[in-house]
Amino acid sequence: MNLAYDDFGSGRPVLLVHGHPFDRSMWRPQAEHLTRTGCRVITPDIRGYGDSPSQDEKTGLDVFARDLIDLADHLQLASFVLGGLSMGGQIVMQLAKDHPDRVEALLLADTFAGLDTPEAKQARYDTADRITEEGMERYAEELLPKMISKQTRATSPDVEAHVRRMMRNAPAAGAAAALRGRAERPDYTDTLKDIEVPTLFVVGSEDEFTPVGDAELIHREIGNSTLVVIEGAGHLPNLERETEFNEALSTFLTTSKSSGATP
Repeated sequence: MNLAYDDFGSGRPVLLVHGHPFDRSMWRPQAEHLTRTGCRVITPDIRGYGDSPSQDEKTGLDVFARDLIDLADHLQLASFVLGGLSMGGQIVMQLAKDHPDRVEALLLADTFAGLDTPEAKQARYDTADRITEEGMERYAEELLPKMISKQTRATSPDVEAHVRRMMRNAPAAGAAAALRGRAERPDYTDTLKDIEVPTLFVVGSEDEFTPVGDAELIHREIGNSTLVVIEGAGHLPNLERETEFNEALSTFLTTSKSSGATP
């Protein structure tokens, strides 16, 4: 197994997938909370991020999804709750499409299902070339004000420091490979209606990258879904408003289990 990962607790398995350009420490508040409530929480560094190596020039979301299935096989998880934020949410949609039998419930956070505009697609390629040449520091500083809300930056310096540290420390080559692969991802919109497992969508009210309207579209397409908007949070509500996020996730896991999902 080439992915670095943490495996906390015991009980119902919950596999959480971080976004770009972060690492598995993004999910630390949820891992700590869910293990106290009787879950087993697995948080990997996806290929090319954190402590997980990669030699890819371009990493497609299907490759990330296959890696996660390999990890689940390694851990002997026949099925599991699967969650992801931003790019992690797109990886989750890819895995749910390719391996629907492995997923018993889904968490999607601050993500979107459709394609980029031609301009946004080109910007991913350009950014990949830029960070390959100059590294992550300037890119991280530019992203930071859009990643978390103004309110979070004003009131939670520890969250801001954590987010900055993850972005600055992300391996440039891995992040660039992911950007190139993500630019060529498929449109997941038409496959959302095929998702039958219970699904929770959480989004920050102040998210600039994937606003509430994107969440509402996915919520409409997935029949068995719940939408929670977390006020005052930006693109990372799991860190910015961890108490509200954890409460929403815990409630969902309780109701999805009681509704007949495999324990």
